[in-house]
Amino acid sequence: MKIALFTETFVPKVDGIVTTVCQTLKQLVSLGHEVLVIAPEGGVTEYEGCRVVGVPAHAFPFYPDLRLSFPHASLRRLLAEFKPDLIHAVEPALLGIAALYYAGGETGGTLRLPLVVSYHTDLPQYLGYYHLRALEPAIWPLLRLRHNRAAVNLCTSQAMVQQLSQHGIQRVALWPGGVDVDLFQPSRHSAQMRIRLTQEHPEAPLLLYAGRLSAEKHIERIRPMLEAIPQARLALAGDGPHRAALERHFAGMPVHFAGFLHGEELAAAFASCDAFVMPSPTETLGLVVLEAMSSGVPVVAARAGGIPEMIEEGVTGFLFDNEEEAVGSLRALLASAELRATVGGAARQWACQQGWRGATLQLVEHYRVACAQPMAEKTPVTAAGRLRPGRLLGAATLGAIRKLLP
Repeated sequence: MKIALFTETFVPKVDGIVTTVCQTLKQLVSLGHEVLVIAPEGGVTEYEGCRVVGVPAHAFPFYPDLRLSFPHASLRRLLAEFKPDLIHAVEPALLGIAALYYAGGETGGTLRLPLVVSYHTDLPQYLGYYHLRALEPAIWPLLRLRHNRAAVNLCTSQAMVQQLSQHGIQRVALWPGGVDVDLFQPSRHSAQMRIRLTQEHPEAPLLLYAGRLSAEKHIERIRPMLEAIPQARLALAGDGPHRAALERHFAGMPVHFAGFLHGEELAAAFASCDAFVMPSPTETLGLVVLEAMSSGVPVVAARAGGIPEMIEEGVTGFLFDNEEEAVGSLRALLASAELRATVGGAARQWACQQGWRGATLQLVEHYRVACAQPMAEKTPVTAAGRLRPGRLLGAATLGAIRKLLP
């Protein structure tokens, strides 16, 4: 199968979406599929045997780490040369408009191709964190407009499947996340990494958070946990626009800002801590939770989004609704090496069933479902249809897009 994959974020950026895209590309190629990646320009022209076409990008004012690309008319020629069997749009925003234009809808778009769209960010929840709350009433109509063009809409957790379905988005299916169980494993424990993350206090209990340092992650919630367990230390593995605010928030506390860690360093950080804390209430899945579990580390995480689908309370980890519950779970874990080993071992066992190969095989099945759906013939708009305000607006929008994407 030949897949044209549009993504609004790609390497060298680091986040859960990029991890998902990169691991999926690796698995698709190993399964014999051919993928063309269209992404914001980042200096990468090839990844895991896939051609990467970079489109000029500009920083998003409210989140400078995010670079957005506008679609360009040259993409039509690119797709015509590649001749994909379908288009997969990962979280389409601006660049993804091209995917929605060239594929999808009853007639398959301008190029008559099936369209798959995947949903990775709880966008309605994010708005308030970036001073965009006024857009909330308009966001679900926009999401319905983009997603209902797709033959299949993919979500990484049942919670998001339910949320999208409740808001009128059709043909929603589950595409679970995965984890590299060979990279993230308990044997990666490193005395040197523990010394580094505890700032030369390896005997102290070590808590870890890994991920973006951004407002929607609610990392501030960890402070009362540290205050309640004064002997513990915290390492934050990541970076982002909220770092300066967090440095002020944790000033004078035993907190180490480790910056982004990659590959074996990140795996060593997971395996070398005593507990992983995930305070974010906005996770559609939370890949770092899976990575911690695969590393044999007990997780204490917010009971929100897709996270409860990965954790069996008291068996493979602990969930909390408030900081007091989190403190209770952390105290129990830090007081008992036996409990840490039991919960971490159960977490590892469960995570080993969540590899990227299985997740990608499910994705390929969704691709086949999309390709099997029949397309309607294109029909001219009737005179009556031209008089409808909705159709007039749609025609005007389509006409504007055609100026950019013929």
